[in-house]
Amino acid sequence: MKICQISAVDFTIKHFLLPLIDKMNHEKWDVTVICSEGKYTKSLKEKGYKIKNIQIPRNLNIYLLFKSVINLYLEFKVNNYDIVHVHTPVASVVVRLAAWFARVPTVIYTAHGFYFHENMSIVKYYFYFLIEKFFGKLTDILFVQSNEDYETAKKSKFIDKNKLFAIGNGVDIKKFYPRNHKEILYLKKKLKLPKKSFVIGCIARLVEEKGIIEFLNAADKITKKFSNVYILLVGERLKTDHNKEISSVIKSKKNKMKEKLMLLGYRTDIPELISVMDLFCLPSWREGMSRSILEAMMMGKPILTTNIRGCREQVEHNKTGLIIPVKSELKIYESIEFLINNKNIRKMYGKNSRCKALKNYNEKKILSFQIRKIKEHTNHLLTE
Repeated sequence: MKICQISAVDFTIKHFLLPLIDKMNHEKWDVTVICSEGKYTKSLKEKGYKIKNIQIPRNLNIYLLFKSVINLYLEFKVNNYDIVHVHTPVASVVVRLAAWFARVPTVIYTAHGFYFHENMSIVKYYFYFLIEKFFGKLTDILFVQSNEDYETAKKSKFIDKNKLFAIGNGVDIKKFYPRNHKEILYLKKKLKLPKKSFVIGCIARLVEEKGIIEFLNAADKITKKFSNVYILLVGERLKTDHNKEISSVIKSKKNKMKEKLMLLGYRTDIPELISVMDLFCLPSWREGMSRSILEAMMMGKPILTTNIRGCREQVEHNKTGLIIPVKSELKIYESIEFLINNKNIRKMYGKNSRCKALKNYNEKKILSFQIRKIKEHTNHLLTE
């Protein structure tokens, strides 16, 4: 089969989709990847991935959207793909439209999190809701990551229930596992962290909707009260991010907190960084199903997150971590203070996190499930 995997940006390809692409290549399927050109494109090509760059906007610029539809339509018509598999909200719209015009046999959409959510205005909610409902009619298989999205899609009849699947999200259990005390001390030394430091970590895109401002405001107060607390902020803001830019706030907090706030930017050593964390925090306003939370859970870390779709499915309140209201600087502060002061509870949360992650979020099992469902629904293509 000829398969086209599509995402708006190469960041998504590199950090989220390579395991699925590798699995498809292992099946001897002919996989082409399409995304906007970015800083990861060259390295992906050098590793042998078949990458084509077609500009796909991440906003609702009508001219750019129309241009993408035309370019994608021509690509689909010329190359006669059996399957087009798209990821991310805006890309899913232009790709499904182009695929419909090009009469692509099978169109798959993986919703890593529907763009509409409970914390946006009702007008915006139903605008994006109706887009998903309409374009569901142009979809042959709909994969969703969270059970809440599954129930929404099923209840609202986005697609026939026999073509709708909740797949969850997963991480590599060989890469994300708890490190021993000796390894942690070595990694702390590399990062120039004191041996007895209490480390709070956050891994996210550096935009407002990830709750970074509330997190840093709470962290500033915590580091003043507890002299041994250090904050690791890992991530970057993509050039194509349309969410509010917060670099001035981060810079201001760094000037205030100095060495207590470590701005690590984009990193490839995520397992090593998580291993030195005593607490993982992601106070996001909107998520599908957070990969960084799963990575921290798989490594046996207690989690502090917000009461939003995806996160409240991953984290069980008072069992694997704490769930707090969105945009609450006070609750972030109080929860961190509570967990600093209660070592045994932290250990219990961490142990439970690891158990739940191993049971539910093994990447290998999730990939196998997707491949099986694709085979079942495209059996006519495999036998031709």
